[in-house]
Amino acid sequence: MANGRLVVCPTPIGNLEDVTLRVLRVLGEADVLACEDTRHTRKLLDRHGIEPRGQVLSYHEHNERKRAAELVEKIQGGAVVALVSDAGMPGVSDPGAVLVAACRDAGLAVEVLPGPSAVVTAVVAAGLPTETWCYVGFLPRKKAELERTLRESTGTLVAFESPRRLASTLAVLAGIDSERPVAVCRELTKVHEEVVRGTAAELAERFAEGTRGEVVLVIAPATAGEPDPAEAQAAVERLIKAGARRRVAASVVSSMTGVRANTLYRSAE
Repeated sequence: MANGRLVVCPTPIGNLEDVTLRVLRVLGEADVLACEDTRHTRKLLDRHGIEPRGQVLSYHEHNERKRAAELVEKIQGGAVVALVSDAGMPGVSDPGAVLVAACRDAGLAVEVLPGPSAVVTAVVAAGLPTETWCYVGFLPRKKAELERTLRESTGTLVAFESPRRLASTLAVLAGIDSERPVAVCRELTKVHEEVVRGTAAELAERFAEGTRGEVVLVIAPATAGEPDPAEAQAAVERLIKAGARRRVAASVVSSMTGVRANTLYRSAE
């Protein structure tokens, strides 16, 4: 019997009309429908008049590894498995990555369909630079790690944030750079959608009491400060210790920090 395949199906992040015809067809035809929450998926199916012909199974963070092994066996037996999360693209801060990796390791076909994504929607809606941007999932909870993430981002930073923690995150950001542009994208595509732009200080004040709903935080790139000669020199020493020639190490670090190459070269003697 020929192997089947895994089809990764993105679903609406809010408005149930935001789903492709291709996704709807797969959901109706698949031999197995693996859902983060079967009740949530049922709402989407009912909205579009779809009755799945195959087996409907749960696939969530608590049973992901065990269920992935079962689904791989089904695909090897010829089944077409459609994978959906509650919203957006499975595998992006939602269950799915384990199953995709297991199928790849087993040499099985994986088909990823295009569709809704809260990350991309927020990046565009924020109106901040998009030449280089980085999605980091949920921001660190520990203050030191959060500060490091916010300080070191060189492109636009995109992150999911808990509505309860939004106020404290914005306060930390405002303490680092009060004028840094930020956008709070809340309840995207839903009835109460809101995209608020401003400086870190302005939004820290506006959301001081927190908010409700699902939040995507988009933060403009960190502004470059004055180069730190001590940090630059330490970087040169690390490169030399790793085997780099002194002049090459000084040149590389100089290009990244702005500290003069000759200064770094002489200090490394």
